[in-house]
Amino acid sequence: MAIQVSSELLDGSVLALLATQDYYGYALTQRVQQSISVSESTMYPVLRRLKKNGWLTTYDEPYQGRNRRYYQITEDGRKQLAIIQLEWQTFKTGIDSMLGDEPNHD
Repeated sequence: MAIQVSSELLDGSVLALLATQDYYGYALTQRVQQSISVSESTMYPVLRRLKKNGWLTTYDEPYQGRNRRYYQITEDGRKQLAIIQLEWQTFKTGIDSMLGDEPNHD
């Protein structure tokens, strides 16, 4: 896909997935990659940024003798997700009206 995903949309995508369940990094990357093209090296800076902003938190769980780091959305993260979803709907409606997916009101 030639269309670039903005950092805000990537943030929103990650927050939306974490709103449904906690994920460890690799599983979260795999889940995002099911919908959009994004490299693993892109995802970890996103996760660090979201954590720095207080929109997610982490905890470790033992797995086969090692620890897996899980990511969990915070209440502030849920509020940010709601903001991004609202902005996305406004943006999407505008683009859809130009591309022809929405009825033309002229």
